[in-house]
This record gives sequence, C-alpha cells and structure tokens, in this order.
Amino acid sequence: MPGTKEIRMKIRSVQNTRKITKAMEMVAASKMRRAQERMRAARPYSEKIRMLAARISHANPEYRHPFLISRDTVKKIGIIVITTDKGLCGSLNTNVLRMTLARMKEWEAQGEQFEVCCIGNKGLGFMQRLGANIVSQVTQLGDRPHMERLVGAIKVMLDGFAQGRVDRVMIFTTRFINTMKQEPVMGQLLPLSGERFGAPEGVWDYIYEPEAKTVLDQILIRYIETIIFHAVAENMASEQSARMVAMKAASDNAGSVIDELTLIYNKSRQAAITKELSEIVGGAAAV
Repeated sequence: MPGTKEIRMKIRSVQNTRKITKAMEMVAASKMRRAQERMRAARPYSEKIRMLAARISHANPEYRHPFLISRDTVKKIGIIVITTDKGLCGSLNTNVLRMTLARMKEWEAQGEQFEVCCIGNKGLGFMQRLGANIVSQVTQLGDRPHMERLVGAIKVMLDGFAQGRVDRVMIFTTRFINTMKQEPVMGQLLPLSGERFGAPEGVWDYIYEPEAKTVLDQILIRYIETIIFHAVAENMASEQSARMVAMKAASDNAGSVIDELTLIYNKSRQAAITKELSEIVGGAAAV
C-alpha cells in the first residue's frame, strides 16, 4: 500500500485536474449557447435559398445546370469531411471518421477513387495518416464559422465536379439533435437531387437578366456554400455540446477518484496510528 504522502499527492493532482475540467465545462456551456444561436440564425437564409433554387430549377427546363446532372458511371468521388480543430469532445470526431472510413472501404472495393476536402484539424490529421489524396483543407476556424475561409476549399470540389474530375461529391458531418445527442450523417452534395431541393409549392416562372445560365450558376453555388456553412455551424454546436458533456463526466469521475483516494488515505493513516499505538503498548508492557 502506498504511503500517506504519495496518496496526498495523488489527491492533490486529481483535484487540480477536476478544477481544469470544471472550468472547461463552464466555458463549453457558454460557447454552446452562442453556437446554437448562430446555427438557428443560419436556418432562415438556408431555407429561403433552398426554396428559391428549387423554384428556379423547375421553372427553367430548357437549361439544365451541370450540378443537376447525374453521371452514368462513378469513377472518382469527392469527399468533404467536417470535424473539429480541437479534441476533448468525446466520441464526436471518432464517430464521423469511422463512418467515413467505412464508406471509403466500400467504394474502394467497387474500384472507385477519392479526392478529399478536410474542414477541421482532426479530420485532416486522420486523412493524412490514412494516405488519402487531400486536394483542399481548412483548419483553425475558431469559434465562429466564416464563409470567406470556406469558399476556397469548397470551390476546389465544385470545379472538380464541373470539369468532370469527380463524378460525385459526398459530405460527412455531425448533425446537432440536442445537447445530449449528436449523430454523424452522410449526404450527397453533388449532383443535387430532387430530394435535396424538395418539391416547390407552386409553378413559378421567371424573367432572367442577363440570362438563365448566369442566374442559375450563381444561385446553385450560393446554395451549396450555404449547405456547407450550415453544416459547419451545426458541427460547432455539436462540438461544444459534446465537450460540455465530456468535461462534466470527467469532473464527476475525478470526484469519485478523490473519494476513493480519501478513503484509502484514511485507512492508511488509521493503520499507521494503530501500529504506533501497538508499539507503545508493547514497549510499556515489556518495561
């Protein structure tokens, strides 16, 4: 059994750790509220541009945008992986990366190749260790997503699809459900399907200025950028929620460890006192 001094040092060490995890829990709770507010604030614009893109795509049958055309054969897939820059958020990144790896193995068995765009440092490190073909990346986004930092990495994938370099673009991210639950999801970004747009409420007709091609090009690119931005905002909200829960669990576990160590310390101290008393009583009896 370790001595009382070693036990006291362990208790002090765990107490310091609990102070850190408790502080991180409070910081994550504060950031989580702001991240959820940003996520909810992005929803109205996302919904409106989705409705506009759906109406325009159905109202102009004479021009078919390349983003709406499915390829007969899929030889190369573009993958966008959205993860966090920092750890200590439970299994948030592990779940989405495990799903990505499983899908990549399935597609690789079918003879398909990949190009990867990494948003977040954890996903970038994972793909580098995997030896994947990384064509674009964005890291160190901070606590607030900025569209100007995301546009460059997204454009690489959009250009690759438009030029025929990739035949399909998939996105892997984490969907925020509530504070206690976040789930990894996979979605098809390109080509855009009717299920993604949804059916418009009515038939709309437009007068395009200068022409339909120019308008559709801009609308659909903005729509895809909005999808990515909203996915990043949801991932950030999920990150702070998962970190708050993980740090609360760490603080609770530290408290349990302190209680156990305190019990061991008291037993060790009591045993030492009993031993000293026995020695004193034995010495007095011998005299």
